[in-house]
Amino acid sequence: MSAGTFTPRPGAAPVSRMILAQTALETRMLLRNGEQLLLTVIIPALLLMLFSAVDIVDTGAGKPVDFLAPGILALAVMSTAFTGQAIATGFDRRYGVLKRLGASPLPRWALMAAKTLSVLVTEVLQIALLTAIALALGWSPQGNPLSVAALILLGTAAFSGLGLLMAGTLKAEATLAAANLVFLLLLVGGGVIVPMEKFPGAAQSVLGLLPISALSDGLRAVLQQGAGLPWGDAAVLAAWAVLGLGAAARFFRWE
Repeated sequence: MSAGTFTPRPGAAPVSRMILAQTALETRMLLRNGEQLLLTVIIPALLLMLFSAVDIVDTGAGKPVDFLAPGILALAVMSTAFTGQAIATGFDRRYGVLKRLGASPLPRWALMAAKTLSVLVTEVLQIALLTAIALALGWSPQGNPLSVAALILLGTAAFSGLGLLMAGTLKAEATLAAANLVFLLLLVGGGVIVPMEKFPGAAQSVLGLLPISALSDGLRAVLQQGAGLPWGDAAVLAAWAVLGLGAAARFFRWE
């Protein structure tokens, strides 16, 4: 039998190629979903423009956009890594998409890696858009971009773990309701738009331990005040990342 008779050989592609293909698919599906696009892009952009232009909330001294922009960036990370991912993964699980993908040559860990990479790609697009809007509104960011990147990666890991935990343990409809409710509650009480100083002292201690508070406060310390990496906020995000991802790995149900 001559060489090349069975060329190309049938078989699975390399795992790295499968992850990249699945990442591209996940990203396209997310960006084509009108509801998710509203949640991840349009709402943060509208909030940034509205609260920067209209004196609704007292953000303290300085331009409102200098306070709001870091919080809105944190909100964008939460909307994609937590709310959007939880809802999309929950319905993938309900309709048997995860079950079918789990039976494909794509390993389950690689599917989770592709979903995470899709979140990061979407976040890059979000951050680019929101940064452009904030700069047009007069934002003057400070600080080291590497510190910003570290906080965003930690925040993404924390919110991804919590989103996957919710999607892998609750029914899709319950995930939809719970994820949107948590989004609204953290938008109000997470220091995104309303400064933490506006809350009672006892509430500040509790709210400051939330991942959205740690991310928004950390980004604000770097981008507004020019500080180095805020280790306290980074530690809170790291703790949430370990707990969320660990619980998701332990309790996530594929069917």
